[in-house]
Amino acid sequence: MRKFLNFTLAAGLLLLSAAIALAGNVRTDYDHSADFSKYHTYSWGKVIASNPFFVSRIQQAVDQQLQAKGWQLVPSGGSVTVFASDNIHNQKEAQTMYDGFGGGWGGGWAWGGWGWSGGLGGFGEATTTTSNQPVGNLVVDLFEGASKNLLWRGLATEDLSSNEDKNTKAVDNDIHSMFKNFPPKPAKS
Repeated sequence: MRKFLNFTLAAGLLLLSAAIALAGNVRTDYDHSADFSKYHTYSWGKVIASNPFFVSRIQQAVDQQLQAKGWQLVPSGGSVTVFASDNIHNQKEAQTMYDGFGGGWGGGWAWGGWGWSGGLGGFGEATTTTSNQPVGNLVVDLFEGASKNLLWRGLATEDLSSNEDKNTKAVDNDIHSMFKNFPPKPAKS
């Protein structure tokens, strides 16, 4: 029973750390001196996407978020100009599988804390394989129309699927997360 509890705790901690790592794939930053309440219109600059079909998908997702915040799209001369670009690259991932958990007595963590107890005495053999995982980065920038200064940036990093519908849904979700707290609240003086 103790072996099962130790294994369950270790598996639970591993899953929790994986969930935390996946939750942090969207980040934003902005010019803290900018007064976002004075911006109500936007125009599109250039959108560069590795897959040409994603140009309109990115624009539609951003349009939906900005218009939900009360901003209006104008063909040119908006108070803000929006640019977006993506970058797709392969990232090496390693996966280790353990076989033959073993048993016996040994030191380590148990429910009572650190000390000597019966339990997992070794992991046996481990096999590690590496693979290339396509990863996409999407950057959405908002520049002030008059000064051309960067006002706001959103960055999303996502493992890509071979299923384009899943990738489209991921882009929509990431852009929604980017604009969740947009526009930034004015700095308190």
